[in-house]
Amino acid sequence: MGITSAFFAATSGINATSRALSEIGNNIANAQTIGYKSRSVSFGDLFGATIGGGGTSTALVEGRGVRVLGIDPSFTQGSLQTTSNALDLAIDGDGFFRVSDATGNIFYSRAGQFDIDSQGNLVNPAGLRLQGDQADDTGLLTGSIGNLTLTTSTQPGVQTLDVAMSGRLAADASVNTYTTAQVLDPITNKGLFPGNTSVRVFDSLGIGHDLQIYFAQTADNVWKYSVLAQGGTNGVDTTTLVPSTNYDSNTNNALVAEGTLTYTADGFLDSESAVTYFNTAGDGIDFDKATPAQPITFDFGTSITEGGAGTDGLLQQGTSLNQNALVLDTLSQDGYGPGSLAGTSIGEDGVITGRFDNGTTRTLGQVRLTRFINPDGLQPIGRNLFIQSGDSGTPLDGVPGTGAFGKVSASTLEASNVDLGEELVNMITMQRGFQANSRIITTTNDLLGELVNLAR
Repeated sequence: MGITSAFFAATSGINATSRALSEIGNNIANAQTIGYKSRSVSFGDLFGATIGGGGTSTALVEGRGVRVLGIDPSFTQGSLQTTSNALDLAIDGDGFFRVSDATGNIFYSRAGQFDIDSQGNLVNPAGLRLQGDQADDTGLLTGSIGNLTLTTSTQPGVQTLDVAMSGRLAADASVNTYTTAQVLDPITNKGLFPGNTSVRVFDSLGIGHDLQIYFAQTADNVWKYSVLAQGGTNGVDTTTLVPSTNYDSNTNNALVAEGTLTYTADGFLDSESAVTYFNTAGDGIDFDKATPAQPITFDFGTSITEGGAGTDGLLQQGTSLNQNALVLDTLSQDGYGPGSLAGTSIGEDGVITGRFDNGTTRTLGQVRLTRFINPDGLQPIGRNLFIQSGDSGTPLDGVPGTGAFGKVSASTLEASNVDLGEELVNMITMQRGFQANSRIITTTNDLLGELVNLAR
C-alpha cells in the first residue's frame, strides 16, 4: 500500500478521537443532569494486508488505524442531593424506576423527579407515569404492577365504636349519690362529680360529637360514670331517650349512657358493668340524621373479672390533681370524620403513606424497582430514559431494600456521576491525539509532494 496508507490510518484516528470528544462534550454538558450516567468510547485497532511471509509466522501485518468498538455507560452511583419536594426520589444502590407513557410503553430511569398531575398520577417532567404496586381503598397492596396514583377522593369517615382511657381516679374522693336531674346540670352540681373528661366521637355520617363523661364515687370502691351529649339538630335524637327525663332542654344535655366500675382494696379494676344505653331499644346512642343505635363501648382496661390484672387501664389510687379526681394518661377513640389527602411520605422500602386532614394515615402504594443482569446493555433514548434491549437481559422487578435492590430515598435526587476533572483530562488527551493524527496527514502530504517533485 505504501505511504498512502498513512492517510487512512490518520483519518481513522481523527474520526475516533472526534467521536470520543463528542462523548466527552456530552458528558460535560450533562454534568448537572439528574440521574445522568457518563459514557466513554472504547477503541480497537485495525489491521489490513499481510506484508511478505505468505501468511507464515514471520509475516508482517500492516496496521490500518483505529476504530470505535463501542460506547460504554458507567452506572456508578451518583451523589445524593436533598430537596424540598417529598416526591423527589433517589435510588441508593442497584435498580431503575419504571415509567410508562400513555400508550403503555415501558421505560427505565435513574432520574427521580416526580410530581402529581391533575388526575393524581405520579409523573416525571416528561409526563411519564411512575409505576409500582397500587393499594386499594383499605390500604392493602394489590401485588400487581401498574401506574401509581395518589387518591384525589375524600376518605369517608368511620363511626366510633370504642372509647378507651387509662389513668387513675383519686382514692380519696368523697362518696356521693346523685339524681338524673343533677347529672344533666353538671355545672351547677359540680361538687357531686369530682372527675370528668370530654371526648369527640363520630357518627356514621362522619359528624363529630363531643361526649362529656362524669365520674362519681357512689360507694366505697364503686364509681359510676355518666355519658352526656348535646341534644337536637346534629346532636342526639332526644325523642328516643327513655325515660324522657334523661333530657334537659335548659342545658340541652342528654344522658345517653352510663356504667359502673368496681375496684379492689388495692385500687385495681375488679369489674366493669355492661354499658346501659338510654335509647328506646337500649342498644346504642341515636345520633341525629345518622344510623340509629350506635353502640359505643367505654373501655377502662382489662378487669380482674375479665382475666386481667386490673392495672392496665383506669386505677383508683392517689389523690386529686387540681381538684379533679380523674387524672388521664391516655384517651382515644377509633372513629374519624371524612378527610382529604394533605400530604405524603415515602419510606426506604418505597411504601407511599398518605396523610389526611382528619388525622389518619393510609398506604397508597409502593414504588417498585427494576434490575437488569447487564444494565450496560440498556439502550439510551434521551430524556434520562433507557429501554430494554437484547443485551440487557430480562427486567427483574422487586421491592426496594430487599435482596440486591437499592433503597429509595425521598426528598432526594441522584446527581450526575460525571467527574468533570476526569472529563477535562480526557478532553486534553483526545485533543492531542486529534492534533497528532492531523500532523500525520500533513507530513504524509509533504512526503508525497517530494515524490512528485522527483519527476521534475
